[in-house]
Amino acid sequence: MPASITRSESMLRMACICMPALELQVLARGHPEWNGLPVAVVDRDAAWGVVLWVNRPARDTGITPGMRYAAALSLSDGLRAGTVPESAAQEAVRLVLRRLWSFSPRVELSAEQAGVFWADCSGLGRLYPDLEEWAREVQAALAELDYTAGVAVGFSRFGSFAAARSSTAARVFNNPAEERAHARVVRIERLNFPPRTRDVLHQLGIRTLGQFAALPPEGILKRFGPEAYAIHQLAQAHRWESFNAAAYDEPIESVLPLDFPETSTERLMAAIEGLLHEVFDELQTRHEVLASLCLTLRLDNGESREETLSPANPADAPGEVLPLIKLRLESLALRAGVAELGLRAEGIERNPEQFSLFPGMQERNRQAVLSAFARIRAMCGNDALVCAQLHEAHLPEAGYSWQPVEEVRMPKPRVPGRPALIRRIYTPAIPLAHRARHEPDGWLIARLEDGPVDEIMGPYAVSGGWWVRTVSREYYYLRTRSGRWLWVFFDARRRRWFLQGEVQ
Repeated sequence: MPASITRSESMLRMACICMPALELQVLARGHPEWNGLPVAVVDRDAAWGVVLWVNRPARDTGITPGMRYAAALSLSDGLRAGTVPESAAQEAVRLVLRRLWSFSPRVELSAEQAGVFWADCSGLGRLYPDLEEWAREVQAALAELDYTAGVAVGFSRFGSFAAARSSTAARVFNNPAEERAHARVVRIERLNFPPRTRDVLHQLGIRTLGQFAALPPEGILKRFGPEAYAIHQLAQAHRWESFNAAAYDEPIESVLPLDFPETSTERLMAAIEGLLHEVFDELQTRHEVLASLCLTLRLDNGESREETLSPANPADAPGEVLPLIKLRLESLALRAGVAELGLRAEGIERNPEQFSLFPGMQERNRQAVLSAFARIRAMCGNDALVCAQLHEAHLPEAGYSWQPVEEVRMPKPRVPGRPALIRRIYTPAIPLAHRARHEPDGWLIARLEDGPVDEIMGPYAVSGGWWVRTVSREYYYLRTRSGRWLWVFFDARRRRWFLQGEVQ
């Protein structure tokens, strides 16, 4: 019998939308050509990387989470794997959240479980004849975004979560007793416990969710870790009924078609200023400040350009953003005139300013740095400011990557001690001239003023890369007559010397 949305039940109805293996779905969504192939999500793109998620074809070949990437490749040479940045998963959550808002005005994101949402089903009787149809339409809407989700409508937070996590089918409970009975018999394998935790629970004779929820909470975090503790906390009675809906943060958009294609920066700025006033008026009604602004330029030749700008601090007036927009426009080389302008603004809640009785110079310097960074991004693009992020790798050039600077940390001076050596790495490595067998004046590899090599330290062998490309190198430290220490290596495969860097 379909569960209709009556007034008496609508106050208690709560739906859980659960996207299983969110990172795996994000990876598969970005690679539609992998459909039907074994796919895995790894924590790093290296042989010693750990498999985090696998699809059914990969699991059928014996690949399981927790396995090393190299071991997984030995089981399936057709395995497709990749990493999923946290920013990509967060963007997927935001996309799904905006879609769910069209089905319920109150949607909550889970702070403990990625890809889990709760929606309030109250007051939807005039839009949907029964809850089964509502659940099916939610699944169909997410399927249009190439995402799979389980949808369960119940009377409590935890009961609906257990049902949605245990199956991707739509399920509706008719009464609280039916929901509680279902939650007690859900097996812990369906909730994606960590493999080690699942094995320990099996050894203790705990196989259902009801048995796990009955355990005392004091030892869960210490013995089983944060993931199991989050599920256990979710199962507690005092967490069942509270609801914390996410704020509806649909971006503010404004579009202005131009009468004639415009190329003048001054006239474009005048038009943008008018749009900005409309944007800030809307932000003011929401009690928000501007966090980021996307400027869309639709050109007369059909092309479209999108430029994203972020002020140093959330802006509450157009004058704080207009100089950044002007800098960005002056740096662009457009192939045609602008036929249409578009602004898309995202705001955040306005926080009361905190004033200090004795403001220090450090905070003022930090604000100056933030303002300078914002101007650099506006002139040179959002990827102009980067910092080095270290990684575990065999080769020096793979031991770091350049990541965008997200925040500014003020320097913390240390007590002066012994000076530290700085290793400068050249990317790519610089090929050197072949070393002659007999060198009457020494090996000359640097500038003439540096003189020949007077001292050699090494070799230090580095080999590996068999999972991608075999690498065999011998590294040396060379001191020239001028005192420079050069870092070189001999590549056995290419039989040539390369300058990797310099120690200063």
